[in-house]
Amino acid sequence: MDYDSKSDTLAHQNAVRGNLAKVMGKLRARGMVHDVSKLISPEKEVFDEVTPRLKALTYGSAEYKESLKEMGVALKHHYEHNSHHPEYFEDGILGFSIIDLIEMFCDWCAATERHADGDIFKSIKINKERFQYGDVLEAIFKNTASRLDMGKKGE
Repeated sequence: MDYDSKSDTLAHQNAVRGNLAKVMGKLRARGMVHDVSKLISPEKEVFDEVTPRLKALTYGSAEYKESLKEMGVALKHHYEHNSHHPEYFEDGILGFSIIDLIEMFCDWCAATERHADGDIFKSIKINKERFQYGDVLEAIFKNTASRLDMGKKGE
């Protein structure tokens, strides 16, 4: 047996590092422009008015959903310009890249911090029904929240 796997393994490691660097670069870039559309019209005016109200509401509640409806044109504009929202794609999450998925999850975690009763695990459950994703993705979201300590607010 003359084959030595070391060079193939080192080449594979380098290829994986390169792929991870591409993903990290995309995520870094997305972080720099995340929700920038909220800072311009037609979004800013509406978010100025509604965000303080949303903070006091429970995510997924009837009152929360009603407030989202009131945001109308601003929310439509926001979804049309931010691919980390399932509404951006005609087929929802099925249109996502892994980059969109990671940004969406990080957005959800950050959003729970804005609500007095925010809880990423409750949000994951609510969003499973809202965005029609299955048990596998739900488990991945829960595992990620747990392992990155993005759990219930106040714990």
